[in-house]
Amino acid sequence: QVQLVESGGGLVQPGGSLRLSCATSRSIFRINAGAWYRQGPGKERELVAHITTDGSTNYADSAKGRFTISIDRAENTVYLQMNSLKPEDTAVYYCNANIGFRGSNLWGQGTQVTVSS
Repeated sequence: QVQLVESGGGLVQPGGSLRLSCATSRSIFRINAGAWYRQGPGKERELVAHITTDGSTNYADSAKGRFTISIDRAENTVYLQMNSLKPEDTAVYYCNANIGFRGSNLWGQGTQVTVSS
């Protein structure tokens, strides 16, 4: 059974940067499109960024100008580069991806991002 494996979360000071990664546990399952969601304390899960099969992207207003989503096709990995982080970016970040020829939709287990001084 294939899973999405996330990494890159952690504790960072305000203004700092982090890069989140999301890959399939079995490389035979190719990532077609991907997205990052987040869920802050006491909040609902929200879309942060999305990238389609042709590389088109869209971002939540809170992420525009600071975050960049990308897919490295050679590494079969979805990235979220986060710059100029703010305390309100603190949340569990979840990867969501459409994978394989059947277009199966998977969720990652989540990775904690904490922005604090």
